[in-house]
Amino acid sequence: MVMNSPPEKDRDRKMLVGIVWNCAAEFKLLLTALLLLCSLATIFQFLSSRFSVFPSDIRHCLSGTPADLSGNITTLSVVPDPPPVQLLQKQEQKKDQLLENGIIKRAFNPYGSAAYNFILMSAYRGGVDTFAVMGLSSKPLHVFGNPSYQCQWIPDEDPNSNVTSVGQKILTDWGYGRVYTVVVVNCTFLAPTGSNGKGGKLLLHATTNGGGDGSFNTTDTIVVLNETAEEFANFTSQFNSQPKYDYLYCGSSLFGNLSPQRVREWLAYHIKLLGSKSHFVIHDAGGVHDGVMEVLKPWMEKGFVTLQDIREQERFDGYYHNQFLIVNDCLHRYRFVAKWMLFFDVDEFIFMPKKSTIQSVFDSLLDYTQFTIEQMPMSNKLCLSQDARTAFRKWGFEKLVYKDIKRGVRRDRKYAVQPRNVFATGVHMSQNVIGKTTHKTEGRIKYFHYHGAISERREPCRKFVNSTQVTVDGIPYVLDTTMRDIAGIVKRFELKMIGTRLQRTRQ
Repeated sequence: MVMNSPPEKDRDRKMLVGIVWNCAAEFKLLLTALLLLCSLATIFQFLSSRFSVFPSDIRHCLSGTPADLSGNITTLSVVPDPPPVQLLQKQEQKKDQLLENGIIKRAFNPYGSAAYNFILMSAYRGGVDTFAVMGLSSKPLHVFGNPSYQCQWIPDEDPNSNVTSVGQKILTDWGYGRVYTVVVVNCTFLAPTGSNGKGGKLLLHATTNGGGDGSFNTTDTIVVLNETAEEFANFTSQFNSQPKYDYLYCGSSLFGNLSPQRVREWLAYHIKLLGSKSHFVIHDAGGVHDGVMEVLKPWMEKGFVTLQDIREQERFDGYYHNQFLIVNDCLHRYRFVAKWMLFFDVDEFIFMPKKSTIQSVFDSLLDYTQFTIEQMPMSNKLCLSQDARTAFRKWGFEKLVYKDIKRGVRRDRKYAVQPRNVFATGVHMSQNVIGKTTHKTEGRIKYFHYHGAISERREPCRKFVNSTQVTVDGIPYVLDTTMRDIAGIVKRFELKMIGTRLQRTRQ
């Protein structure tokens, strides 16, 4: 390494000093600008919050042109004050009072509203003199208060000849509601309404009866149905005709990152099972992403599936994406187009013994308005060892072949109804029917439940077993190949109906 001699160091030092001296004016200008900006920033911190500086204001200052100098330059923007709370009050704010007996009477001043009195989803005519209204209402209002409903029909031809009736409320969610509970209001009048075919309006008067605030009896009047002459004619035709479908599926709210492959299998299986005179109503509460939509499209094009977007209901905090509201809307919307309605989930597969058909089973139960279906709980992760290398090619119900046989456990049941005789419905059964209900359907119909399998977008086989019986996590399982044995038939049916469109569907 070569070291600089002392004279060379002096020469470098003099050169640096020279450069600084020659640029002194520029350094002074830069330091002055920085000092000014820091001073402004400090001052702005002490200004009132009603004054604010926006980036657009600074740009006007720094990059102005002669055209900008017209007097429209704004460096400080005044943020308007929010409207005073008093403007929202109907009366003066109460104050504490000192009474003559020395007691201090405290004041309470309510503001806003914690929950809506009534949230309308739909209303449908159920006959010449009856209607059904579906909506949500404040759960505390119904649990601790006594709200009431009155129905009013106003004919378009002569509004003065309106009629009223007491609305019969039905709370269908068995106490499962959260902030909101589901309310079905039955409006039945003493005489036919709108039967002249001239159209009219159905009004619902929802009254709190002091619920929430004992000082007020608030009534909200809602136009729940505006029926035209054409709509009444369509209803009459539908009401007097044979149902279009033998079987109609009313699906609960679909939510989450669902597996397109599991949805594909479920649809192909049940369309094959229920036949050409079946229809499936799917409700999207956020679960129909692009992958699931690709699975639904072919069947929608074939006329087997109707998809309804119900994501808006997520605004209102009810039980499990307001599924009780959704199934009741489905019941009344399609009440007269189906002979039977089925209520179950997309991880459940209906099954009848080989010697029977869907028609023979349902015909044997025609004397009942409602029947429930026994559950066969299946493992969502246990598969046969022989499928280890080919599991990724098999369908879910083809490879998940171990049935939970733990005793002493209450299993949920699903159900089917003849909808014309049902006023309101639930998730596991209806408590508002005309006619008989039976639970004794063992041996005739059941459903295999692959709980949670549809919610996982990965290969379901996570443990392979080489045994007809096994106990995992304290739960005994037994090999059951009932669904496995018919997988080939379902695959060939799908191929025949929609071709190879879904062959590359992902988990």
